[in-house]
Amino acid sequence: MKNGFMAAGSDFLTIAGHWVEHHPKRVMGAVAAALLLGGGGAYAVASAVVSLGPDAEQLPVREVREAVSPLALEPQSEALDLHRFRLFRSDITRSTDTADTLLKRLGINDPAAAAFLRADDNVQKTLLGRVGRSVTAEATDTNTLLKLSARWSPEDDGRFTRLVIEKQGATFVSKLETAPLTASTRIASGVIRTSLFAATDDARIPDAIAIQVAEIFSGDIDFHRSLRKGDRFSVVYETLEGDGEPLRAGRVLSAEFVNGGKTYQAMWFQEPDTHAALPQEQGRATHNLTRGGYYTLDGQSLRRTYLASPLEFSRVTSGFKMRFHPILQQWRAHLGVDYAAPTGTPVRSVGDGVVEFAGVQNGFGNVVFIKHRNSHTTVYAHLSRISVKRGQTVNQGQNIGATGATGWATGPHLHFEFRVNGQHQDPLTIARQSETIPVSAAAKPLFLRSASAVRQQLLAAASLQQGASQ
Repeated sequence: MKNGFMAAGSDFLTIAGHWVEHHPKRVMGAVAAALLLGGGGAYAVASAVVSLGPDAEQLPVREVREAVSPLALEPQSEALDLHRFRLFRSDITRSTDTADTLLKRLGINDPAAAAFLRADDNVQKTLLGRVGRSVTAEATDTNTLLKLSARWSPEDDGRFTRLVIEKQGATFVSKLETAPLTASTRIASGVIRTSLFAATDDARIPDAIAIQVAEIFSGDIDFHRSLRKGDRFSVVYETLEGDGEPLRAGRVLSAEFVNGGKTYQAMWFQEPDTHAALPQEQGRATHNLTRGGYYTLDGQSLRRTYLASPLEFSRVTSGFKMRFHPILQQWRAHLGVDYAAPTGTPVRSVGDGVVEFAGVQNGFGNVVFIKHRNSHTTVYAHLSRISVKRGQTVNQGQNIGATGATGWATGPHLHFEFRVNGQHQDPLTIARQSETIPVSAAAKPLFLRSASAVRQQLLAAASLQQGASQ
């Protein structure tokens, strides 16, 4: 019998398949009708189930009442009186600060604390009247002082000083401490509208970083005369911190500057065969600790034999050309470059050399002559102060004096000359034509890996400006 059922089933499937093949429209119609009937049946069942539920309006209602006794106000008030919280506020010191004005700006109303600040030697020697020191105050909810901390980095030695004033019992105590700075990396970008410093101020970039950027690209860009509205820059740099507070700018790690549509890029790189920085040297904001330098991203050094300027950043007031002499009142060749700068502005040697003369000479006033290789000589005139002596060896960037108005000068400035075999040359041209040194072949693989990472950092920095402009 079982075999008979199986045979019959097989015959039925064969006939059904044959019928579907020859009558597809009839089959689709039958299936559609079955679905509609099934859906209607489901709907009918669902309606029947809902109709069987109770009506909410006919459900019984029960009212519950419970007496609540509030806590007495007096214990609550006493608890609030016992609760104490602390207030924190930070600020930056000013040259005009006294004990009272500093505490007032920090929201502190504490005569005893003010009296302690006025009398304490540590405070008088290191805090009051000092500019730019980060101060944090911790106070009670009644604005009396609990603790005051000040931080600053007096020297470029990788450490910072912390002054702590803390309340102990009915009086205060102060102590000075030192701790290592920590370095963090920041990225920023900006667009030139009027000047480099105005653009970096808008981007909240420290002036020390702006000066470094100008130095890095000074061999390719004349920041005195060549900047254009719409020029843009991106920079990745270190910020050196103490207790999480930024205390000073570190080193520019990489930078990009687009001047007149032409892009210049640079990165800091130290070849591995140079001496490794000691632990206490890590994070120092200086360029003299190692023999590293700035390079283009294809490995060409940006450090030339001569710096573009004997001042970090200033304004050229008179170039290498004919001019009407302000004192002699006649037209004559100006055989150097004049830089306007306030009296006391540091002057540096543009290259390695030996001091040939340091003293007073005719219309130059206080002047320094430095002898370089290849019969090159540089002259620094009208100085208010001379910091080197004849015969002394000096390095590129070393301080040799300060600007002034000695000799034949109508105002404070630096007169700078460049002589080759005794003949005067345009200093700005000489600086741009001086030699550069590429990365060594041994260090090139490491350099290229570092340059790849720098490209990504500069892209990220540039995107900040694009995002802001949108």
